[in-house]
Order: sequence, then C-alpha cells, then structure tokens
Amino acid sequence: MIPDGSRFESDPAEVLADDAGLPQGWEAGTIDGATASDVDRLTELLRDHERAGRGWASGSEDDVLVELHGLEMRENVVVRDDASVIRAWGSVHDRAEGRMLYVHIVDQALPDYAARACSDLLFEWASGQAERVGAERGRSVQQIDTGAFAGDGRQHEWLDAAGFTKVRTWWQMSRSVIPEESELVTDPARWEKDGVVFRRVERQGDGMPDEADLRAVHDVLEGAFTDHFNSAEETFHEFIHRLREDPGHRWDHWWLAEVDGVAAGALVGTVSQGTSGPDGSYVSYLGVLASARGRGVAKGLLHTIIADAAVRGRDSVGLEVDADSPTRADGLYVAMGWGTKYVTESWHKDVPVPT
Repeated sequence: MIPDGSRFESDPAEVLADDAGLPQGWEAGTIDGATASDVDRLTELLRDHERAGRGWASGSEDDVLVELHGLEMRENVVVRDDASVIRAWGSVHDRAEGRMLYVHIVDQALPDYAARACSDLLFEWASGQAERVGAERGRSVQQIDTGAFAGDGRQHEWLDAAGFTKVRTWWQMSRSVIPEESELVTDPARWEKDGVVFRRVERQGDGMPDEADLRAVHDVLEGAFTDHFNSAEETFHEFIHRLREDPGHRWDHWWLAEVDGVAAGALVGTVSQGTSGPDGSYVSYLGVLASARGRGVAKGLLHTIIADAAVRGRDSVGLEVDADSPTRADGLYVAMGWGTKYVTESWHKDVPVPT
C-alpha cells in the first residue's frame, strides 16, 4: 500500500558514516527539486551518464522530476563539491514488497579517486536506505535492484566491488512505424479477431479511467508475470501510483484483451518523447494469462499499439524484453519487426535488515 509518509530516512547523515571519505569540502545532502538550477544539473549528469553507457542521451527534466517529486515512495541524495556543484546523485524507489530500485550516477568528468569516493558514498547510502525500508516493511532481507548499460565498464566495476551481482540482461528493442500501419487493425479503440476483443480501458465522464478496467489490467499483469524473473507482488494502489508518475503516462494508451468477456491480456503503453523528430510509443507492460496463450492475444495487442502509433503520426514503438524470458517473447518481437537498439543489465544486492 502507499504509506502516509516515506519509509526512507530523509537525512543522509542518519545513514552515512561520519567519515564519508569524500574530498575535503565535499558533502552529501538532500535535494527537493524546487531549485531549477539543481534540476538542470541533475539532467545534465543523467544525460552524460547515458552518453557514456550507450552512446547517446534521451533523459529529460521530466525523468529527473519523477525521482525528486515521488516523495511517498522515493528518496534522493546528492554530493556537492567545495564549490557547491552537484557531482553525484543517488535515488531510491520503494517499488514493491522486498524490492527497492536504485539510481546511481556519478559525474563522468571526475578523476578516478573522486568518482570512486562519490560512488562508495552512494552505495553506503543505498544500503542504509534498504535497511530502513526493509524494517518498515517487516523484511529480514531487502533487495536493491539497480541497472547498468551493458557497455558501462566503470559502473560494472563499482557494482561488483560493492557486492552486487549481475542477474539479468535486457534487450531494449525498437521498430519503425509507417503511416500505412494504421490499417493493421479496424480501430485501435476497439476491434475483434478470432473471438478476442481488443479495447482501450473505458473512460468515465470526467475523463478518468474506469476503476474496474484498471483493476483488470493489474490482475492480468500480476497473473501473467508470476513465473517471470524477479516478480514481486505489487498492490493495485502501488501499481497505479507508480505508473501515473511516468512522464509518458497517458490513460488512452492502456488496452485490454478479452476472451469470452473476461480480461486475458493487457498492454500498458506510454509516450516516448522524441529528441530530434516525432514522438514514439513504448510498451511498458504486455501480459497474457497462461490460459489464453496461443490465441494471438499478444500479437493482437502489439498490432493495436502499432496502429495507434501510426494514427498519431509516430515513427516508432519501443519495448524491453528479458533475454532469458521463459515465454521466448523475443521471437514474436523479431518476427514483427523489432530489433535490439541497445542492451541493459540488472544488478542485485540483498541487504540484511537489522532486527
């Protein structure tokens, strides 16, 4: 459930050793996102991190603000040098039972000794926050889940030294969309094939989605991902709260697939902001219940978001796929025109929670 207040410790001093090991005059502190220059600096650090890891940047101010403003479920720390310039940034997200997401970014321009000192502090802070959120959730062990680009050797070295283990590889895939693909389905809002109805979630008079439909999406995805890697139960309210924070969130990018009037598949899409051209669409979640697999549900949902993107004048649809998925979903994606654009990794560390 969404807590009344944060499960994290807001004061970095409470989870860091007195001797932080930073260069003289540098210090760790909080950040609230109210200062435009700080948001600009974090955006710059994020984009430099992306360029170093995969060759180009896509991060935006909106991505930064999501981390800074999700106060019920997130906490942040920054390291400032002796001129008050932000040199490193850590963010934690109380994602679900037993799972805490972690962002770890260090200025690419720093010399090795200073960069490593910042990195060590961020890992110490993250471990301290894992203990706090784990205790609040009544856990004996709290997982820290963080990501890295496959080509980021510096990040890999730091993660390994901090006790993290690489546990999964993810293919970040994309396919082009052409205007003619608007005809892939009769109407992205609602169409039917072989007894399966594909439709957008219903909207109420005030424009908000029907809660029963949202609960159906949540139930399908929870059921579809039970046998997937690192699946963690997430309550309906946690699920909705988290997805609404996505900068690309749009209610009209949520679809259900129904078999005999019962929800059997779901797709949650978002807008992917274009950096030098039209926006794209992105498949945040695609799930099909085991009982409905083999009936073309996944393919139909993918055709729906492709057609919708074409109607909106977008030029691409992206998605992420587990390289070791038990459903071998990558075969369907490749057959439908998706190709791998870059590769990311998941790194985990289990932190014992003091009793």
